[in-house]
Amino acid sequence: MKIAVTGAFSYTGKYITHRLLAQGHEVITLTGHPNRLDPFDGQVKAYPFNFGQPEKLATTLEGVELLFNTYWVRFSHGTNTHAQAVENTLTLVKAAEQAGAKRIVHTSITNPSAASDLPYFSGKAKLEEAIKASSLSYAILRPTVLFGAGDILVNNIAWLLRKLPVFGLPGNGSYRLQPIFVEDYADIAVKMGARKDNIVADTVGPDIFSFEEMVHLVAAQIGRPARLMKMPPKLALWASSLIGALVGDVVLTQDEVNGLMAGLLVSSEPPRGKTHLANWLRENRDTIGMRYASEMKKHYR
Repeated sequence: MKIAVTGAFSYTGKYITHRLLAQGHEVITLTGHPNRLDPFDGQVKAYPFNFGQPEKLATTLEGVELLFNTYWVRFSHGTNTHAQAVENTLTLVKAAEQAGAKRIVHTSITNPSAASDLPYFSGKAKLEEAIKASSLSYAILRPTVLFGAGDILVNNIAWLLRKLPVFGLPGNGSYRLQPIFVEDYADIAVKMGARKDNIVADTVGPDIFSFEEMVHLVAAQIGRPARLMKMPPKLALWASSLIGALVGDVVLTQDEVNGLMAGLLVSSEPPRGKTHLANWLRENRDTIGMRYASEMKKHYR
């Protein structure tokens, strides 16, 4: 089968692509970084997104039967806004229809809502409705946050614990999240790609932590003291902006704090992921957090 994966040279798409190649599929990727290091030794041909040229995008997708879409933006930066990401994805879906694709496996988010005042969650809700209304069969997967080799959140928590004398918690740290191992997510996505039925499913791991509990867990596994300081969210954001200035990155955003504190990163559905964060941390304790993972470097430089 000829399959397209958005962002195969990036994070989630890379894990999905490894599995598709192992199954013998032909894989192409659509990317905003065609010159990024190719982890597949030339097995995956890269094409630019061409969101501004829908006909050219459709031509790129000719012969593709299945599309895995992981494209999104974590936060707005310059012209890369959540609103623009929504429009770009709508263009992608229409191009896939025009090219004759049969199915899409789309990465959404837990608890999307068109009524949300958080553009991440309202934008994902809009895209879900557009995909349901398209001619494509679909699997809409709703993860929370992903952890694994090369992730942003857990790695950078570990980095901060290694580097700083105290770790600032926005608010009281009691808000919960339910992370999923990226390898588990990729397994689920590939299995959903092989199905024919339409499905919308939360895709979360087996652990639910308060944010404070998760930071304590990371600290314990890497052998660092967890000197946590609870602070008002605005103060925590100000402190994160100072750290961001030092590392040249956006460490935390107001919307991310609001989403966490609103409890949007947990699911009421049974977990589909199997890997416990504690086990993965134990196996990777010597490498996790040794280097800072920069969102800006990864996507904008």
